[in-house]
Amino acid sequence: MATNQQRREAAKRKLERQLVHRAERAKRRRNVGIGVTIGAVIAVAGAIWLIVATNGSDSTDTQASATPTKPPEIKIPTQRAEPVKRPTALANPISCEFKAEADRPASKPAKAPANGNFASTGTVNATLKSTAGDIKITLDRSLAPCAVESFINLAKQGYFTDTECHRLSTEGLQMLQCGDPTAKGTGGPGYSFKDEVFPELKYGRGVLAMANSGPDTNGSQFFMVYGDAGLPPNYTVFGSISDEGLQVLDKVARAGIDPASAATSQDGTGKPVTPVKFTAVSVEG
Repeated sequence: MATNQQRREAAKRKLERQLVHRAERAKRRRNVGIGVTIGAVIAVAGAIWLIVATNGSDSTDTQASATPTKPPEIKIPTQRAEPVKRPTALANPISCEFKAEADRPASKPAKAPANGNFASTGTVNATLKSTAGDIKITLDRSLAPCAVESFINLAKQGYFTDTECHRLSTEGLQMLQCGDPTAKGTGGPGYSFKDEVFPELKYGRGVLAMANSGPDTNGSQFFMVYGDAGLPPNYTVFGSISDEGLQVLDKVARAGIDPASAATSQDGTGKPVTPVKFTAVSVEG
């Protein structure tokens, strides 16, 4: 039979074993808790990273969508239009009258040609030197002797120098309009002359024509057709554009129309993105 001393020692050993087991269980619980905590932290960190990464991706997409996209490719015909010819030749010489416009003073100092008779045969070469490149043109007296005389007169006075082409159209009517010192579409030389048109007139790539604001209101503004032009025969054709000049116009057209300028117009035309400013206009002969 165990003595009291032995029983006390046995109870002590049992208590020690229980304390050891309790300590081990507490340690295991702590380890599990730490593991859970670490896992939670990792999970939260992962979630935060995912949110940040996703937001970063959205930000990039937003920036990409906010960046102006390149306008669609403009389709420009490569074939020149048939040369414009009158079905019946004009009398030679022919009378031209340049009327002063009291209600529309000159936008830049200019002297009108003297009224009189002018030749209706022959051609004159000219070069529009511009910031976008040189545009060579041929003026044809057999088509419009009065328009040719007016253009030569203004060019020799330096009227076109330092003026900027103000209107580009790329759809339907593909042309660049120039000749207004104000670059607003309202300027002129302070005089006008009659239309020199005929029913058979057609417009297309390579045609040089006068702009107007109605019948017999020709002044200094003109337009150069580099592509399609389904216009009625109401605009005086007075020459043609060289192949090299058309390449310059093609480049300007493909660069597009300034969006701010187009937004204020009623027909979507406007100032070209690539400026075309005449630094000089020379006439041969």
